[in-house]
Amino acid sequence: MAIAEVSVVPLGTGTPSVSRYVARAVKVLQQQKDITYETTAMGTVLEGDLDTILAVVRRMHEATFGEGVARVVTTIKIDDRRDKARSMRDKVAALQERLQE
Repeated sequence: MAIAEVSVVPLGTGTPSVSRYVARAVKVLQQQKDITYETTAMGTVLEGDLDTILAVVRRMHEATFGEGVARVVTTIKIDDRRDKARSMRDKVAALQERLQE
């Protein structure tokens, strides 16, 4: 299972607010049954099969175009650990344990 963080940024919207466009991308995730995700203030963390994640990120990117947006910058970071199964919650829990030391 892979964990990825994606940020989809529309450019040239005519306003500093981009939540309307980001919502279009997140709606793609809401329709996806086999990916767990968590939306944060700076991006969205996805958890699932790598091929599925890459396909849904493409759909998120494409969905952001519209309403006059001519340019979209999408950034993705992928953590694909194959020696043992890990989840985004496991990663946070490991950090919290270290903070208690």
